[in-house]
Amino acid sequence: MKSAVETLNPTRVRLSIEVPFEELKDSLDAAYKKINQQVTVKGFRKGKIPARVIDQRFGRGAVLEEAVNDALPKFYTEAVNEAELNVLGQPEVDITELKDGETLNFTAEVDVRPAIEIPDYSGIEVEVDAVEVTDEDVEKSVEQLRDRFASTSPVERAAEDGDVVTIDLEAKVEGEVLEDGVASGVSYTIGSGELLDGIDDAVKGLEAGGEATFTSQLKGGSAEGKDAEVTVKVTQVAARELPALDDEFAQLASEFDTLDELKADSRKRLENMKQYDQATQAQERVLEKLLELVEVPVPEKLLEDEVNTRKHNLEHHQLGQMGLDIEKYLEIQGKTVEEFDAETREQAVKGIKTQFVLDELVNKEKLNVNQEELTEHLMRRAASSGMSPDQFAQAVVEGGQVPMLVGEVARGKALAVVVEAATVKDTNGEIVDLEDDEEESAETVEAATESTEAEAEETKEA
Repeated sequence: MKSAVETLNPTRVRLSIEVPFEELKDSLDAAYKKINQQVTVKGFRKGKIPARVIDQRFGRGAVLEEAVNDALPKFYTEAVNEAELNVLGQPEVDITELKDGETLNFTAEVDVRPAIEIPDYSGIEVEVDAVEVTDEDVEKSVEQLRDRFASTSPVERAAEDGDVVTIDLEAKVEGEVLEDGVASGVSYTIGSGELLDGIDDAVKGLEAGGEATFTSQLKGGSAEGKDAEVTVKVTQVAARELPALDDEFAQLASEFDTLDELKADSRKRLENMKQYDQATQAQERVLEKLLELVEVPVPEKLLEDEVNTRKHNLEHHQLGQMGLDIEKYLEIQGKTVEEFDAETREQAVKGIKTQFVLDELVNKEKLNVNQEELTEHLMRRAASSGMSPDQFAQAVVEGGQVPMLVGEVARGKALAVVVEAATVKDTNGEIVDLEDDEEESAETVEAATESTEAEAEETKEA
């Protein structure tokens, strides 16, 4: 077999492959054997039909077609390996010449990873938010904890902001009560915004036994999106009572004996959270700077496949689980179809570039992934997916996704190398000493390659 490579552009090549006919012998033998098992000829036992009889009865062309289909992948793979190509996706194959007993010539066009030159990245400088925890931050955190320990007690007065009311609801659309539009004994905190638009104004000022009617657009159910006439009846008004902020509360709500110890712990936790956010911000900004330094051609076919995959995952997985379609999603996001398509394409380009650049860095820096690192990453991915580590590991193995996980860890290590070499300052001008957290870097890499899914989660919260 002889092969030659023609570079069509930085991300696509054409392989021209010549195969002497004698090298098709194994595939021809396999073709005769396969046809033997599929056909019957009077006077011959199944599987024992001579080749010349198959040629006469079914045509030599059918045998050659079967043999070529069997042989093409093998010769294509040999040519790819011989040329040391890093191919992407499936090739477009064209048989240019097939002469029985003489030769098989074919071409294969395929996308390849572009050659990337990684420049000196030690000069990268980024600015991040300073880690500052104010007394107001601590007070807000303690107040949130205090709010969780609030108690309620019934009162004989009109409902006010912050009260917890027990209500019965009935929704009508065009005068008809909806089958799924009736609910009794619903507990609702006035001002929480957790139910229907307009309900706060309707129930405020009502005492137990009071009733009001208002119009609101339904957020779910059989008449989602339609305006409904909603009747709400208050059956109980209860006032929320917050516990006193003292040492007794600290002992009730935590493992600490005093309120001062509880506040000190809250401050430490807030500092840790802000340090984590600061590290993530640094990784994201360093990655952006790195991508700006490197020229990365993106294969058009790979890009289109990535865009389609992102759209499919969004529509059929993330949005499906939320009970939304793409139209409702775009409405919530406040985007047009054109804006959504442009953003998805931009995110896909960034994701592909991120993988190409960090994979090249993995090779350049000769980074490896050990079993401990892979296990730690698997445990984190399992936790984020809601599966047990054993279930997630089984799914990964059965789906052949182990190389994908190894790649995620390796890219995280590559980004950590760049972050370590970069100069990171906070908004106060202070140098930020980031700990070498490769797992955190892996999360940043995942975020860069899964932006559409992140937006879907924001929509779910909305």
